[in-house]
Amino acid sequence: MQADRIYCGDALTVLKTLPDSSVNCCITSPPYYALRDYGVDGQIGREETPALYVERLTSIFREVRRVLTPDGTLWINIADTYAGKGNQGESLDPKYPNGRTGQAVALNGKVEGCKAKDMIGIPWMLAFALRSDGWYLRSDIIWMKANPMPESTKDRPSRCYEHIFLLSKSRRYYYDAAAIAEPVAESTPARMRRGFGANNKYSADIPGQKHQRINDHRPDGYAASEIPQLRNKRDVWQINTVPYRGGHFAAFPPKLAETCLLAGCPPGGVVLDPFLGSGTTAAVARQLGRHYIGIELNPDYCKLAQKRIEGGEAHEQTLAPAAVHAGGADSAGTEKGRQKSG
Repeated sequence: MQADRIYCGDALTVLKTLPDSSVNCCITSPPYYALRDYGVDGQIGREETPALYVERLTSIFREVRRVLTPDGTLWINIADTYAGKGNQGESLDPKYPNGRTGQAVALNGKVEGCKAKDMIGIPWMLAFALRSDGWYLRSDIIWMKANPMPESTKDRPSRCYEHIFLLSKSRRYYYDAAAIAEPVAESTPARMRRGFGANNKYSADIPGQKHQRINDHRPDGYAASEIPQLRNKRDVWQINTVPYRGGHFAAFPPKLAETCLLAGCPPGGVVLDPFLGSGTTAAVARQLGRHYIGIELNPDYCKLAQKRIEGGEAHEQTLAPAAVHAGGADSAGTEKGRQKSG
């Protein structure tokens, strides 16, 4: 297997050529359901039903689990969508018959088990499917954006977050909490210097919970050396989207990829993105001293990603359709189009 390379081809086809236990971490954002139509047969996100969409992704991530090392992790960015077309039910907007974002026919106009205007629940459908398929579902991280896409809706709160699911191949896995630790709350040092009274409300043990020594009676407070400056990162991450001038609709911010990568991939390790898109995951991996393997269906996005990673022209060998090296053998795929990520 050759690392630091973009494989241009179908994600499932390429993944099947990669060796077992060959990558440390996977960070990716598959195309969201029913969002865009890129005019390519076989593209992900245009399945007839959410169930078929989840089934296809589950088969891809099953191969991802195979190529991960035993202590490997998977970080998936995914968002939900609504059934129907708002108050129009199943009808199309006559002013935009092809959709505002390029989709030809709305696939979410009628979803089994959902009424018009219902949230479909796709992130959790996928998370539960992956858990049933053998993954350990470890965390639901909320990616909150202070600059989300504006919405015209007036009958619900506007959306400003997406999900990032952390899953692992094994019960014990690589996770560098110190690498992404965040500053403690501003009130914490003062509270610890002040100490705890004998009758503070947390001094008594709570039935069923482990004793927390931090709440022990300390009339003289904590010494400066005992007061932590950092704490374990919480599961709500406020990271704004950033503009990207390349021809890609859905590039996620480098800071998002960086946070997942620092926690999930050891220095010198290999990170995989089977929906590479504009190459955010690979570019960040290179900057942080990790190796990358990217898979992208659309040759144009392969070129875009390579230029972004290297700051120059793309290598021709990278752009040959599905010219995949795995254990010295080449395999070819013919499907063209796009399966995107950041």
